[in-house]
Parts: sequence; structure tokens; C-alpha cells
Amino acid sequence: MLPRTVIVLGCVSLLNDASSEMITPLLPIFLTATLGAGPAIVGLVEGLAEATASVLKLVAGRLADRGVPPKRLVVAGYGLSNLARPLIGLAASWPAVLVLRFADRIGKGIRTAPRDALIATAADRTARGRAFGFHRTMDHAGAMIGPLLAWALLARQVPLSRVFLAAVVPGLLVMLLVGVALPAQAGAPPAASPPLRLGLLDRRLRALLAAAAVLALATVPEVFVVLWARGAGLPLPWVPLIWAAASLVKMLLAYPAGVATDRYGRLPLLLLGWSARVCALLALALVPAQGAVVWALFLAYSASLVLTEPAERALIGDAAPLAARGTAFGLYHLVSGVFVLPGAVLFGVLWERAGSSVAFAAAAAVTALAASGMAAFARRPADG
Repeated sequence: MLPRTVIVLGCVSLLNDASSEMITPLLPIFLTATLGAGPAIVGLVEGLAEATASVLKLVAGRLADRGVPPKRLVVAGYGLSNLARPLIGLAASWPAVLVLRFADRIGKGIRTAPRDALIATAADRTARGRAFGFHRTMDHAGAMIGPLLAWALLARQVPLSRVFLAAVVPGLLVMLLVGVALPAQAGAPPAASPPLRLGLLDRRLRALLAAAAVLALATVPEVFVVLWARGAGLPLPWVPLIWAAASLVKMLLAYPAGVATDRYGRLPLLLLGWSARVCALLALALVPAQGAVVWALFLAYSASLVLTEPAERALIGDAAPLAARGTAFGLYHLVSGVFVLPGAVLFGVLWERAGSSVAFAAAAAVTALAASGMAAFARRPADG
């Protein structure tokens, strides 16, 4: 039986992602078709928002380690996101979308590291992979529900802007649940924490952070895969459905991936997932896209992303000392997100200048480089 903290945070993530994913798969279409932006602007909006969130994840993790109640940070983060996100429906220009997306991601930055630290502290080492697998399963379940809600509204000819505004409903349920059901003192950290020095972290954890930085440069935000699918002829009403199907795949794989990382180890699952991502990116670059192939490649790329999620978070929980756990998760999210900004913008520019095939192939090459580096490091003995 998983701890109450893990279950509550899983349910919160389900509702929050239902709200978020009513908007996210439609955002690149709103930016390009409604507001007249190009792929480079899509990359700028997503990259800048994620990079900002990542910096704040480190700050929030550090605050949690220094005695700020994690629940307070989690409530504040979810509150800001669910206030700003639906207002995107009122935006009349892409800079306005950028500001609101920026505020949404600030909320994500405030809550993420303290939330992950709560999960890692609530579950012991033998069940940590399952705990994060459960949380990611619930997260992806919400990411499946949200697009289905958006599709139902679009099928009734509801304009995109009103679909975005409707996301306020599951957002209100998020605030009710996190405010009432999450234990106030769950996994409360000690008041003191060690200095912020990478040299104090486990060597394998430092290698994961380095690999995460390189992978972030090559990570293709799924909004670009939406643009690729639209370019391959996918009708607009089907966009939320293919996004929901991708989230269903992630939901089905996340918990088994967590169980597998508890049973077989963290590194084998990391290398498997990264290798699968390289193959999916190469397929997006090289395979002619039409009909069912569009769905198959979209789902394959989404599946490759979820395989590493429980292993990455469990490895950080294993390697980080309790007094620095929030900081360790903050560092992980920092390097994973800061490098998304140049990576997303470069991907968008490369797409505009050389085409989507070249952009996907370049992302595959950089991903393979990072996975190879981690594989070479994995052959070394762990710290004694």
C-alpha cells in the first residue's frame, strides 16, 4: 500500500494535468493558426517557460530543505498555475500567451521539487520506483482526460479560447484537494541543509545531471510533434484525441516502468528509454508520415519519454541525503529545463530553415550522444 502522501499527490496531479492538457496540445495551433506565430515562436514560448520553471524548482527545493513547509510551496505553486493558465483563452497576441505561460510555469517551478521530495521521503528505497511510477501514472491519466474534455468541447463547436477558459473547473478541484487532503507535516524536512555544492552529491547523481542537461538540448517538446502531425494531414478535431492516446500510453507504461526500475535497477531502464527515444526521433525524421503511421510515430515517441521518468526520479531519491533531497530534485529539474530553452528555439529555427526531418535527425544524434556518455559512466564502479 502506497503512503497517503503519494496517493493524494497523485490525485492532485491527475486533476492538474486534466486542466493543463485541455490547453497544451492546442496551444501551438492557437499560436500559429490564430495568432500568426511561427515554429520558432512556439519554441521560444515553450523553452522560456520551461527554463524559468526549472530555475525556480531549484529555489523551491532549497527553501524546502531550509525549513519552509513543503505543503505551503505545493499549494502556492498549484494556485498560481491554475489562476494564470485559463486566461490564455483571453490572449490576443503571442507575447500575451508568453506572459501567461510564463506565470503558469512559475507555479510549476514553485511546486515540483518540494512535491518530489515529499514523495521520495514518504516511500522507502524498495518502493520508491513504484511511488514515482504511480505518481507519473496519475499525471498521465490527467493528461489523457484533459484532451478528451477539449475534444468534447471542440466537437460542440466551442471556440479554442473558450476551451482554454473551461480549464478553470478541474483547476478549482486541484486547489480543494491539495489544500484539504495533503497532510500538513508529510515528509517535513530538517531546518538545516548542507551547502549547495555539486561535489557533495553522489558521483552517479552528478552523471545523471550532466546527461539530463545534454538530453534537454535534444528533447523535442511534444507540441512540435503536434505541428508535425498537423503537417502530415491530421485534422484539428483529432489533435486532442491523439494527445489523449499518447497520455494513455504513458499512463499504462509509467507504473510498470517504476516496478521494473525497483526490480532491475535504475540505469538499465534509463538506457532502455533513451535508446527508444533515439529510435523514435529517427523514425519521425525518416519514415513517410500518413494515415495510421502518424498515430504510430506520435505514440512511439510519447512512450519513449515515459520509460525513464520513474528511474530518473528514483535515482535522485536514492542518491540524495535527506537534508538535501529538495535541492537535489531542484538541480535535476533545473538542468532538465534550462537547456530546453536553447534546444527548443534551435529546433524551431532548424525546422524553419531546413525542414522537420533535419530537426528530428539532429535531436536523435544529440540524444544518442548523451545516452552513450551515461552508458560509459555506468560501467565505472559506484562511489564507495
